[in-house]
Amino acid sequence: MMTNLFSSFDPMTSLYLSLNWISMMIGLIILPFSIWVIPSRINMMWIKITSILNKEFKILINMNLSKGNTTMFISLFMFILFSNFLSLFPYIFSSTSHLSLTLSLSLPLWLTFMIYGWMNNTIHMFSHLVPQGTPMILMPFMVCIETISNLIRPGTLAIRLTANMIAGHLLLTLLASTGNKLSIFMINFLIITQFLLIILESAVAIIQSYVFTILVTLYSSEIN
Repeated sequence: MMTNLFSSFDPMTSLYLSLNWISMMIGLIILPFSIWVIPSRINMMWIKITSILNKEFKILINMNLSKGNTTMFISLFMFILFSNFLSLFPYIFSSTSHLSLTLSLSLPLWLTFMIYGWMNNTIHMFSHLVPQGTPMILMPFMVCIETISNLIRPGTLAIRLTANMIAGHLLLTLLASTGNKLSIFMINFLIITQFLLIILESAVAIIQSYVFTILVTLYSSEIN
């Protein structure tokens, strides 16, 4: 049971079973049934968003190989966006603020791209290790730098999403914890500040899910 907002970062509800991870499915319960009815306003908005994302991802992926591939990236975007927005509600477990979730999203995708690329386009993958126009004397160093930058990609993806979600949640919690010690005027100012921060966090939830998905799409486009 969660006793304060800081416990929303704690995945353990008991010694043996982590029931807080089930909170990711709360959104399926609160979704209106009209989203599954065609036509409806929510359904039309959902189709509009997916069509825009489909056009964005097709630009980054080879047009000849993009048939059906964008569905995976759109689903990834929607899942991260859904989890980010759910974590903005008080006392709901923040799943995207844990590396165990973000790394489990980025690492399998990156590993799959690397295995496919090195097995099917080996020469093309080798060409990425040395940027065009690199002097001969710098080629060994560039190979090392490009290899390291490639290996840390899943980690940077996971840490970027986790750090942004943790930072916003902690700022909201720390500001709210000072409310019982403030005057009436300062409490009103704090409420306005919290409201603005909630709007900012909503924007961060959208931006971070979009950035995560765009970077994964860019990594996948490099193997073709």
